[in-house]
Amino acid sequence: MPEPNWSVVIPVKRLARAKSRLRGALPGVAHESLVLALVLDTVDAVLACAPVTEVLVVTDDPELARALGRQGARIVPEPPAGGLNAAFAYGAAQATNGWVAALTADLPALRPAELAEALRTASVTDGGAAPAGGAGSSGEAGAVGVRRFVTDAPGTGTVLLTSAPHTALDPRFGPDSAAAHAASGARPLTGAWPTLRRDVDTPADLRAATALGLGPRTAALVGPPGPAAGAPESTSGPTCRMAAADV
Repeated sequence: MPEPNWSVVIPVKRLARAKSRLRGALPGVAHESLVLALVLDTVDAVLACAPVTEVLVVTDDPELARALGRQGARIVPEPPAGGLNAAFAYGAAQATNGWVAALTADLPALRPAELAEALRTASVTDGGAAPAGGAGSSGEAGAVGVRRFVTDAPGTGTVLLTSAPHTALDPRFGPDSAAAHAASGARPLTGAWPTLRRDVDTPADLRAATALGLGPRTAALVGPPGPAAGAPESTSGPTCRMAAADV
């Protein structure tokens, strides 16, 4: 059965204010450049995901808006009521598809196939898979009220929240958002999906994402991997910037 079309909403703060715990993670790399790379690699992966026909980025950052617009994302200005959840809800209200997903912007290792599998799983209700349709397709009536979410790697946060047609997204992102989404009636999705679950908030998270394989922009900033344990260190070639961030 053909699958439904999805709109994915990704809010992003201004580059200078985003990802404060990553500041200084890569010595010699401007913080704004690292954040921009994380976001661009995330959006690239989402745009390459087969079920996704629309990516809405909610931001007031002009540099981000230009770069992401060139990638093919639809730029939505931040709503008057600030905050992450307000941005998710506002972006969802602009979506042209009935199936909507809220996704964090810090998934630089994301593989399109993992996101596609998660979205397909989310579109399967107790009564079976929802039928596809063009933009604005509402899906099956039995899907009304269904919301699902994917936790981050530690299991306390949320990287993905989905809503079925005619269902409010009702985002609860923030501290302990997995518990908050579950308490609101959303159902967890339990697939492995390591690159989808690997969000990046800290230097340790960035190292974990590097081990999974980064998107090209973030990888270019991180640099090549360091020598394997026990191997002699090169004195001439480039070194991995992440090594200096381990301290």
